[in-house]
This record gives sequence, structure tokens and C-alpha cells, in this order.
Amino acid sequence: MNFKRLTEIDFSLFFSTIILTLFGILMIYSSGVNSSGVLVTNEYIKQIIFAVIGIALIGIVVVYDYRRFYDYAEYFYAFFLLLVLYTVFFGKLVNGARAWIGFGNFGIQPSEFLKIATIIVLAKYLENTQRSEEHLKRFAIAGVIVLIPMLFILLQPDLGTALVFIPIFLVTCFIAGITKRYIVYTVLLIGLIGFFTILPLWQIHILKGALPFLKIFQNVKIVSIMELSMILISGIAWYGYKRYRKDYFYWIVYFLSLVIISLLASFAAHKVLKDYQIMRLIVFLDPYIDPKGSGWNIIQSITAIGSGGLFGKGYLQGTQSHYRFLPQQSTDFIFSIFSEEMGFIGGLLLFSLFLLIVLRLLNIMKTTSDPFGAYIVAGFSGMLVFHFLINVGMTMGIMPITGIPLIFLSYGGSSLLSALLGIGISLSIYVRRFEH
Repeated sequence: MNFKRLTEIDFSLFFSTIILTLFGILMIYSSGVNSSGVLVTNEYIKQIIFAVIGIALIGIVVVYDYRRFYDYAEYFYAFFLLLVLYTVFFGKLVNGARAWIGFGNFGIQPSEFLKIATIIVLAKYLENTQRSEEHLKRFAIAGVIVLIPMLFILLQPDLGTALVFIPIFLVTCFIAGITKRYIVYTVLLIGLIGFFTILPLWQIHILKGALPFLKIFQNVKIVSIMELSMILISGIAWYGYKRYRKDYFYWIVYFLSLVIISLLASFAAHKVLKDYQIMRLIVFLDPYIDPKGSGWNIIQSITAIGSGGLFGKGYLQGTQSHYRFLPQQSTDFIFSIFSEEMGFIGGLLLFSLFLLIVLRLLNIMKTTSDPFGAYIVAGFSGMLVFHFLINVGMTMGIMPITGIPLIFLSYGGSSLLSALLGIGISLSIYVRRFEH
């Protein structure tokens, strides 16, 4: 053990993380105070315990060297996959998902640690194949590595956590040098799947049937004919590309396949997703279409954030949270409490701290001589940025509600521990950035 490593860490990254974690504890305490000023939960105590464990974990990982994860990457991955599968059948039911393994008053959410395990095994695979010219094969196998945990988590079902694996995959593949057209294809595909998934409810609730032609996308026969036609055209275009090597044939297949797959996936999504989950994806466009149902959370959150003004109402002086207007206020909507009590200035500080963390992670990616380490930091950065953008956007009403917590601030031991583990691994990479 080389304890000297602890003095060589990136202190700006470390202390930004600690400050955000402290903010989280303070806000979780505030969320537990009711309108009479009485503390009604002990969530903040649990968060303190997990924070202390997580900070100790950072020190352990920095001292013991992240490269030891390389040899055991597949074992960590398989172990947490099995734990997630266990929760599907025997896990504790919380908010409609069997995602927890309970231990008395404490519990763990294996899917949070599966994120880190997936990042490590994905980084190992991409590092092992970095000299390969078969970009499509690399991209496809990397996709399978990420798709398996996504499917397991969707069985719980936990859509929000499953979505986090997408930016992990895309950012890591981008840093690993995968051909950009495959990455762009995936982004477009995800966007089209989302569009076709919410289209029926958008037509019913927002457009109020104003555009009748959109109903064709709800007609199975018409969509089937469209699918078969596009498949036929794609087959002909692919034959033309193989025979004549003309680029325009390739791009016909490229774009038609996007529509074919996204339509099929949207039909599958309607079979898998519950109506309330799809409504969450649409109410961010207009929360007042269901103000007492799916739109309630967004309306109350926007109210809380707006009422904070420039300097906020002051710590423990928030009304939306203390009068219990905000649902899941210690987890999904912790930013709403923070903004109400700390105001725009406090929110600006929060944004700055997250930005500093991301910039320091980018610096580690650029300076490390070890591709394995760079890919790990890339995956963790993608995870962190996605959590931040979706959670904060959700509370502001500009992103759909997906149940994604705000890393470091939201209540949840598993989320906090996995995030601090990711910071610890990043710091371990930093202190060994010139070693390879």
C-alpha cells in the first residue's frame, strides 16, 4: 500500500465532490422537516453513514490501484448481473420496481453498482480491441455488453436506471474511436423510438386529434405495409450498394433502417411500458394536461424553483417541501428543495461544482497514458452528465420524469456509494496517469 498516493490526488475534483455530498445531506435533512418544524425522518443519518463509507472507499481505491479491476472486470460484471436478476424475482418492491435487496433498515440497489461494473468491462473490451479496424464489430459487441444489463434492469422494471447505460455506451465508444456514423445512428434511433412511442398520447392529449393523418401510426395494418415496403426498398438498395458501391445506396439503407427499427421498437415499448410511464415522457411538454396526475410533480417542482428567487428563502425555510407538496422530495426532486432554499445563486454554485467535476474528469481522460483508464473515466463522465442533465431538466420541466436521482445530492446509499466509487477510480487513474 502506498499511502503517499493520497497526497497526489486531484484535490479540486475531490473537494467538489465532498461539497456536493454535504449539500445533499443538508437538503435531505431539510426534506425531512414538516410544516411544524418537526423532523419526521432519519434519512439524513443514513446518508451521512453512506457518505463516510464512500469517502473511505475513495481512499482505498486510490491506494490500491484501479488497474487491479482489469483482471476481475468480467467477474464484477457477472456478479452484479446475477444480483440484479435476483432482485427481479425476490427484491424488495419500492415505487413499483423490484430493484432492492433489503437488510433491515438498510438496503442496496445492485443496478447502481452494475453501472460501474459495466463501465469497467466495457473499457476493458474496447482497450483490448483498440487496434482493430472492424469498427462495426467493436460497436456491436460493446452494444451487447451494455444491452444485457439494460434488459435485466427493465425487467424490474426501472426505466430511468436502464436509460443511464445509453450515454455510458455512446461516450465510451466515442472516446474509443468508434466510427462516428454508428454513434450518430444510435442517437437518431433512440430519438425516433421516443418520438414514435409518445406519438399516440401526444396526438390524443396535446393535439386533441388536430392532425388526423397521424392516426396512421396507430393502425397496425398500415404500419405493417409501410414496414414491409421499406424493408423491400432497403433490400434492393443494399444489393445496389454491394454490386455498384455507390454511397447513395448505403445512405438509403442507413436512414430507412432507422425508421423500420424505431417503428418496431415503439410498438414493443407500448407492450412493455405502463401507461403512466409513457405519460411521464409526454407531460413535460405540457404538465397541465394531467395536473393532478402525471403533471403534478413537474408543476410543484417548477413552483418550488421559481419561488426561490435570486437568493432563496433560506435554509429550512422552504414551503413546498415542508408542506409536502413535492413528492419524492429527498430523491428525484432534491434540486427543487435546493433551489427554493438557496435560490438562483445557490443553483449557479451547484452547476459550477458539477461543471468543475466534469472538466477535471475530461482532464484525466486527456492526460492519462492508459486507454483502459481513459475509457473508464469516459463512461463515468457520461453517466454523471446524463444524471445531472436529466434530473435537473426534469425538475425544471424541460425533461421527462424518469426517476433518475441527482448524483451526490439525492437520498440513496447505493447511488451515492457507486458515484463515490466512480470518483475514487477516477482519482486512482489521475495519480497514475503517466504510468502504463
